[in-house]
Amino acid sequence: QVQLVESGGGSVQAGGSLTLSCAASGISFTRNYMMGWFRQAPGKEREGLASIYTGSGTTRYANSVKGRFTISRDNAKNTMYLQVNSLKPEDTAMYYCAAGYSGGSWDGAGNFDSWGQGTQVTVSS
Repeated sequence: QVQLVESGGGSVQAGGSLTLSCAASGISFTRNYMMGWFRQAPGKEREGLASIYTGSGTTRYANSVKGRFTISRDNAKNTMYLQVNSLKPEDTAMYYCAAGYSGGSWDGAGNFDSWGQGTQVTVSS
């Protein structure tokens, strides 16, 4: 059974940075799984931000975060990261990591079946 635990969220001012972590158990990063980061703001749909294959390290990004966010992983720690820079108030949301990709678009929340509990990011102007 896959378990995902996010951490690293917080409250920052616009322009600030955070490093979000997703510690995974029940899967081995040495295999080539796709994992992803999503976010959801109140009243909005869950939005795909970035994905990474744990074996090859191949990454993809949403246009809205390309150049500001960086996804990475540490296979020895079975942990995925999202470095978020140049934060804007519109980045305020609950951030989730996801695993168990079943196919389809990488940024479709319905294409992942394992989720963490989320970590809140709040950006003030």
